[in-house]
Amino acid sequence: MKEARFIIAGCGGAMGRAVIEAALAAGAAIAGGVERDGAPCLGADLGALVGAEPIGAIAATLAETRLAPDNVIIDFTSPAASLALAEAAAAAGAAHVMASTGFSADEDAAVAALAQKVPIVKSGNMSLGVNLLCALVEKAARALDDRYDIEITEAHHRRKVDAPSGTALMLADAAATGRGVSLKAHAAHDRRGARVIGDIGFAVSRGGGVVGDHDVAFAGDREVVAFSHRAIDRGLFADGALTAARWVHGRAPGLYSMRDVLGV
Repeated sequence: MKEARFIIAGCGGAMGRAVIEAALAAGAAIAGGVERDGAPCLGADLGALVGAEPIGAIAATLAETRLAPDNVIIDFTSPAASLALAEAAAAAGAAHVMASTGFSADEDAAVAALAQKVPIVKSGNMSLGVNLLCALVEKAARALDDRYDIEITEAHHRRKVDAPSGTALMLADAAATGRGVSLKAHAAHDRRGARVIGDIGFAVSRGGGVVGDHDVAFAGDREVVAFSHRAIDRGLFADGALTAARWVHGRAPGLYSMRDVLGV
């Protein structure tokens, strides 16, 4: 099997540049970058984009990018862009690591359909620690019944568009799975009025430059069990995405999660 050659989607953005830096530090093979039409970085060398020596990998539009089966797309973009990338990957037989958030139910269904053709790792958070936390939250929810209220609190920078965050939804889904209930039926976004027993509550904050803070509380009448994760640097998401990209290369078609990558 050929070595994986990475395509960095959204290469001109903050996360795209973080992935480039992480890939260069790890000695990974970067085949190129993808950016939207009209992006200022189009035509630039990806090494130069992050202040390193040129590497011969150039930022281009998706239409200009020729994908190959040995490529793995690493994608921190948006749902619409991710779907376009996934369609191109499926046509070329390339794997895809999808880290975008804010997908609708129809978009999720479209991703699942494309994953029947190529392997896709899709996660609302690429942090290894967050995905381990999801496994712990699921176990806690299985052990603590609805006498313990579940509340998920998250904070992000002012520029984040979707709310609650993809990570908060991942944690809530893990809690719902542990309880054996539907998240759709028990998610509580409106905090007015008395709490409904069994609901999984969300509290959202946006401001400043917060990278990402998440807390899950199981609040009983006599005790509170709490789990926390603090993202200190965006590089942790890039590191996780690289781990996923290496793992998914050569896998059978299917829709995978970071918990599959970690084996938890």
